[in-house]
This record gives sequence, C-alpha cells and structure tokens, in this order.
Amino acid sequence: MKKMLSTVIGGALVCAASAATAQNTTPDSPILFTNVDVFDGVNEALMEDVNVVVTGNKISAISSEELVVAGGRVIDGTDHTLMPGIIDSHTHLMFSGVTFPEILFQRQSYTTIQSTLMARDTLMNGVTTVRDMAGDVFGLKRAIDDGSIPGPRVYPSGAMISQTSGHGDFRLPAQDNPMFGGARPVSDQKGHGAQVDGVPQILAATREQLRLGASQVKLAIGGSVSGINDPLDTTQFLLEEIQAAVAAAENWGTYVTVHGYTTRAVNQAIDGGVKSIEHGQLLDRPTLERMAAEGVWLSIQPFTICSEAGLTEAQNAKQAIVCQGTGQVYEWIKELPDLKVVHGTDIFISPGPGIGVSEEVEQMERLLDWFTPYEILKMSTGNATELLQLSGPRNPYPGVLGRVEEDALADLLLVEGNPLEDIKKVTNRDNIKIIMKDGKIYKNTLP
Repeated sequence: MKKMLSTVIGGALVCAASAATAQNTTPDSPILFTNVDVFDGVNEALMEDVNVVVTGNKISAISSEELVVAGGRVIDGTDHTLMPGIIDSHTHLMFSGVTFPEILFQRQSYTTIQSTLMARDTLMNGVTTVRDMAGDVFGLKRAIDDGSIPGPRVYPSGAMISQTSGHGDFRLPAQDNPMFGGARPVSDQKGHGAQVDGVPQILAATREQLRLGASQVKLAIGGSVSGINDPLDTTQFLLEEIQAAVAAAENWGTYVTVHGYTTRAVNQAIDGGVKSIEHGQLLDRPTLERMAAEGVWLSIQPFTICSEAGLTEAQNAKQAIVCQGTGQVYEWIKELPDLKVVHGTDIFISPGPGIGVSEEVEQMERLLDWFTPYEILKMSTGNATELLQLSGPRNPYPGVLGRVEEDALADLLLVEGNPLEDIKKVTNRDNIKIIMKDGKIYKNTLP
C-alpha cells in the first residue's frame, strides 16, 4: 500500500460540482452532446464530430447524423472529447484522508467522515468507478448509491484477509495472537482486516465478506511495504487455504484477487485459482507470460518514488526494492500484448484531513515513461470493463462501464482538446469540463 501525496482541490470546484448535481431535471430527461470527438475507451482513433445522447443512466445513441432530443438538453461539445469516466482499479477510500495511527487507534466515526470527503474528491477528479481493495467501505458505498453523498461507484472487497504474520497483521510485539489468548486485532474489530489461519477460518472470513456485499474477495498472499510483521520476500497462506477462498467465492459467482509482489507468492496464488494480481512489481517475465496465457489480470501501480517521508527505515528499504522492479515489469508489459492490465493507484493514507486525491489522475503522468496517453487511458477505462464484470451476479452495477458505446452506463467526462495526444487534458482537473456519473452531471464548467 502506498502513501498518498496530494493537493487540495479548490473550494470553487467543489461548489461548482454541488450546483451541477441539480442540472438534470428528471432522471429520464435526455442529454445530447453535439459536435464532440469520442474516445470510446478501446480504440486509438477518435470518433470525430459525432453526437451522443444520454437517456436515463445509459448512452442511448451515438451518430454522425444530426440528432434531436425532445424536452432534453443540448450541450455543444465543439473542440472537446467525450470519454469514459476514469476507473481506479485499486484504491482505499476508507484509509484516505487520515494517518495510519488514526486508522488503527482512533474512533471509526472520524475515519468514516474523512472517507466521505475522499469519495467526493475522487469523483471530482473524474474518477467515476473504484475497486476498493480493503476497508469497511460498505456503508460508504450505500450512501453513495442512494444519493446521500457524491462519490464514485464502489466495487468493495471489504476486509483484506491475511494470515498471522501477514500483510494485514499490524499487532505490536506485546500483543498476543487471538488464538493464544490475545485480543482481537483492532483492524479486524473495525472490519478493515481479517487475520485468519487454516481452511475453516479462511472459509468463514471469505463468506463473511460476501455476506456483507463484497463484489470480489481480497487475500494478502505475500509481503508488503507498509506491513510491520511481513518481510517483502515472504509467501503467505498455503495452497489449500487459497483454494478454499477461491471455492467459496466461486460458489457465489465471483472471484478472488490478491496482494502480491513476488514470483513465488503469485504463482502459488495462480495455482490456487485467483483471477487478479494486485501490484506485481517484482514478478519475472515467465510469470507475466503465464498470466497472459491463462487470462489472469494484473492491476499494477507506478510505484516510482523510492523513498518517502513518514515511512520507517525498514519500510523505505522495502519500498526501494518495489520501486526498482516497477520499470522492468512495465517494459515486459509493453512486450506482452495479451496480458490483461489495468491501472490503479493504491492510495492509502494522507498527511491529514481535507487532503484531496489528486494522485488518482496525476499518477498517470508517471506512466508516460513507458506508455502513450492512449495506452494509459485504455488501462484506466476500457481495459477495466471485463475485470469489473468478473464479479458476475455480485456485480453491484450490471452493465458496461469504461466504454462509450450504445447501451453502456453513462459515466462520462467531457474534456477540452484531445487527451490521446496530451494526458494532461485529463490530469489537469480544470480541463475536465463535465463529469457525469450514472447519467447525472456532477460538474459543468462550460461557459
């Protein structure tokens, strides 16, 4: 998990967004975007000078012919590009806007309040969907979905399931294991983690997250940067434990994804049937080739800052190792066109309250050392479509996300200029003129 470095989103932008939420008079009133170029999330060539109609929460028409909407609203998109909302495939809404000690030692109510600010700022960065990879985010998701607060669509994992001495074990040396008379870990009490050992416990933890509404289940199967009890090189859980979690998830029609960096840990997880690898910066090429051949997803982040204030000396030593592996893995990704890759940020903690999540889009600029703007945006939109649909009947938002096509869900950004030529057309928030999620406009700064 990575410490977030970010800046405050301007109050004027937030005010503009608040006003924009009332712009759709009724959920079914159509909106017509005229004279726009379209990046559909998949193809490198823009659809030029087309008209797009949004009816309700879906895209109902895309045509180069003139379109008319009765009783609707017309938005002139001349010199602008209409594109899918950004999808952050790995983030932590409940762990943002607070420090790590606050997550572990302060009341949950404060963390929850900060997470609502993070959700709002995430949406106002143009991020309309997130896969939340650990944290008790279920209540936040419900409040977003019912319209109580603004925020992105949330694909929740719930508690990260970890073994004793694993990535999720943040106990201090004097704290005994619950199996030996110790208290239940604080992260488990708050619903952020589940420290378990053995097949019966891992089955119970997996089923509990599914009961709460997880769209996918996350295990920690290897060492981490932030963990205090798990060296980076370790392989965590036994094969039969991973297989048990996979079987329980498959019985509910969904899948298991895993935190893992190293070749040994990731190959064991793939042997166990997992469908997605989170991170993977220390993988070798044969493992990436195996993933490409077997259709296993790689959800990776550009961890290119090798030392950070706020981390301990031991954590920074692990961070440097991960950082050094990042560039090599990206080079191999370029050489493996069949590998399924999505972009995530792993935003974790912030220096304090009210800090915005600008890194969710600014991180994309780091990828320019390896990828074109088109490749970056495709990893952040259209590539994620199939990954989100792996949740099957547990998918909280059935339909097509990450693409601009007829009958897709209307999560759209209108940006000035062509983002496939200049990624800053998206990473500069002021350049995003309209943010739409589920057919509703949350920001509109067009003249």
